[in-house]
Amino acid sequence: MECEFPSVNANKEERKEIFESVKTIAIVGLSPDESKASHQVAQYLQEEGYKIIPIYPKEETILGEKVYRSLVEIPFNVDMVDIFRKPKVLMAVVQSCIARGDVKVFWAQSGIVNNEAAEIAREAGMKVVQNSCSMVEHQNL
Repeated sequence: MECEFPSVNANKEERKEIFESVKTIAIVGLSPDESKASHQVAQYLQEEGYKIIPIYPKEETILGEKVYRSLVEIPFNVDMVDIFRKPKVLMAVVQSCIARGDVKVFWAQSGIVNNEAAEIAREAGMKVVQNSCSMVEHQNL
């Protein structure tokens, strides 16, 4: 499988601004398994003071937070969506972000790139980060 070159991406200053402005982060694909990257990243972000919202098909709570099955089910504002799913799923995720109308940041984790979805997110007014770990970026800032 080929990975697209991440041509649609926020620069370092925009990434800094992202972490200074967001408060709530929906984690799409947040696993309850503590050994998984999604769990470790979400736990780190939670410990850094961000409200994390697990999106996962099973479980009732993860990291002490209510689990939602989809973005559209969340009954309060979401600032950022952090995605731990395959690139082909990003089109559906970006459509859910647009349907919500409140998502400011569309973030695809390391190894995840879908330029078509990223461009749609950018055109809808979201900041976009692809192929980058939010925990590592936060630690570097």
